[in-house]
Amino acid sequence: MTRKYFGTDGIRGLSNRVITPDLALRVGQAAGLAFQRGDHAHRVVIGKDTRLSGYMIEYAMVAGFTSVGMDVMLLGPMPTPAVAMLTRSLRADLGVMISASHNPFQDNGIKLFGPDGFKLSDETEREIEALIDADLAAKLSAPKDLGRAKRIEGVHARYIEFAKRTLPRNMDLDGLRIVVDCANGAAYKVAPEALWELGAEVIEIGVEPDGFNINKDVGSTSPEALSRKVRELRADIGIALDGDADRVVLVDEKGQVVDGDQLMAVVAKSWRDDNRLTQPGVVATIMSNLGLERHLSALGLTLARTAVGDRYVLEHMREHGYNLGGEQSGHIILSDYATTGDGLIAALQVLAVVKQQGRPVSEVCHCFEPLPQILKNVRFKKGEPLKDETVVSAIEASRERLGANGRLVIRPSGTEPVIRVMAEGDDRDLVERAVDDVIDALTSVAA
Repeated sequence: MTRKYFGTDGIRGLSNRVITPDLALRVGQAAGLAFQRGDHAHRVVIGKDTRLSGYMIEYAMVAGFTSVGMDVMLLGPMPTPAVAMLTRSLRADLGVMISASHNPFQDNGIKLFGPDGFKLSDETEREIEALIDADLAAKLSAPKDLGRAKRIEGVHARYIEFAKRTLPRNMDLDGLRIVVDCANGAAYKVAPEALWELGAEVIEIGVEPDGFNINKDVGSTSPEALSRKVRELRADIGIALDGDADRVVLVDEKGQVVDGDQLMAVVAKSWRDDNRLTQPGVVATIMSNLGLERHLSALGLTLARTAVGDRYVLEHMREHGYNLGGEQSGHIILSDYATTGDGLIAALQVLAVVKQQGRPVSEVCHCFEPLPQILKNVRFKKGEPLKDETVVSAIEASRERLGANGRLVIRPSGTEPVIRVMAEGDDRDLVERAVDDVIDALTSVAA
């Protein structure tokens, strides 16, 4: 069933056009009513990243929640995983993160967490959607039952201590020179401070948010600035977070980018050796490189694949008892510690391996040689191009050409009229031809 507001990661769109104060108010009212269960005083925590529109959305949501009798605890700029953690820690009924993650400043979004710190189920999101569009006048609280709002102090220190405790006991980062890029986003205070308190020499970039520069030429989606700084300062490692700090990519001492697939490989082997994996494998999406799957197989581990989106990774992890999963883009979920992707905690797990082995990051984090992987997009105006006979034939021919030594993944975007075509295999020329043949077929019918 198509949903009107919620996508794969909450509600997201252009600020003051899609994500308007009116919508934020109604989401607050709807979510507040949906989570008023039991006769206790109901509470919600609200965090945000550093976008200019965050102020507008934050206060509109405060109005919505208080109008249905919920007390609001405001956290200010905080990483998404910190909001999830504090929702549980502060015994709130609901958590809200106002962020559009790695998108540019003009976008914004609303992510919701249940009292357990996990993102909401499809069923709960549908319930909230129905309430958003309903006439709620009769359900608003009486004047004496309105909620209150207050800003919570000390939340930075709470999250920093939480993150530090995920390192092995008696381990610190003394002797490591670390460049951390916070994307001018939600972790601009907590990430550098946590690394410094653990003993590292810390160089900060992307820590001067002005409301407009979040993710702009910095962060996990633009690691070039971090790579240059690491080489310039001869640092041991670079850490790049995104705007809400739920994803991470690393840069080794040579300035080479280390993606989420390599990070999962590092943690998987470390946790396997320490008997910490709850299942003999890792959960990732259909976009993770075949090289990761082969590497894990050589370690005696499996790779379970899901649809694209960290929520689907987490759902599979919870259903089947895995404690390690993630995406190539850098969403790494370590369910021993967090209920969502946490870029800082993932980076700390890799740093722990670096410290234990006493080897350069380039050696620790280059676990396998990725297979050639090519991704191209085709826009379409209307219709269903993937059902066209020409396209179907081209897809079948490309799959047959790649055979058992490659993969072809075709998927429509969940947010725009785009079809994504990805192929990978041992032979780059073969992979390119497989992608181009499908792209040509799609282009011929998509115009």
